[in-house]
Amino acid sequence: MGRLAGKVALVTGAARGQGRAHAVRLAQEGADIIACDVCAPVATTLYKPATAEDLAETARAVEAEDRRILARQADIRDLPALEALVADGVAEFGRLDIVVANAGAMNAGRLWEITPEQWKTIIDVNLTGTWNTIKASVPAVIEGGRGGSIILISSSTGLKAFPFLGAYGASKFGVTGLGQTLANELGEYNIRVNTVHPAGVQTEIINDTDLFKLIGDHQHTLAPVFMTSLATKWMAPEDISNAVAFLASDESRYMTGSKFVVDLGTVCR
Repeated sequence: MGRLAGKVALVTGAARGQGRAHAVRLAQEGADIIACDVCAPVATTLYKPATAEDLAETARAVEAEDRRILARQADIRDLPALEALVADGVAEFGRLDIVVANAGAMNAGRLWEITPEQWKTIIDVNLTGTWNTIKASVPAVIEGGRGGSIILISSSTGLKAFPFLGAYGASKFGVTGLGQTLANELGEYNIRVNTVHPAGVQTEIINDTDLFKLIGDHQHTLAPVFMTSLATKWMAPEDISNAVAFLASDESRYMTGSKFVVDLGTVCR
């Protein structure tokens, strides 16, 4: 029996990358999964979008762990869609114990040069979308009366300012703040809230060519900010999922309001 046997977890942005890894890792620990992803282009981002087939592959991977999954295309900017997903998931599986607010988007540019659309997209997806996830899911966790674990995927940019990622960093600092507030508010229900702060993870999002051009153009001035303490260049999504599984489990039962950093030593430099 896994550490999460009998529990149900909601994972957003689950079609690929970190989201898929989180869903599969939690399933390996015994949880049934409610999953969603927009599976469509997100305006102003340059990397390849997730697809419906990607989400179907996540469902197959969870089922291969002998766990159940309800997977649905939904945009976290669409609160009614998230509320319907949670209601249907609770109706099917009987409960909700864990929420992993993972879905996000990224674009790059100097703050005064990005467009209003670039700014709005990132704030709407990463910050408002995370709030929508909280709004849609927390009542179901409270109603279960068993406590629970809310895990918000922030970023190293939610703790330290990085050049060229102003909108992304603003959104992720905001997610960190949401986690701090929610940890205080949900303590009375024995629901823990923690934020996770990855650095470079090998997902499609790292194929944003604007970011790497900017780093190259400023290699002797601003680029060193991105240096890590450990020699490894990129982490695998599963490296972050190990942290998520720990925070979802009772092994972290006295942790709330923490900023769980998995970043190759980026923030400490």
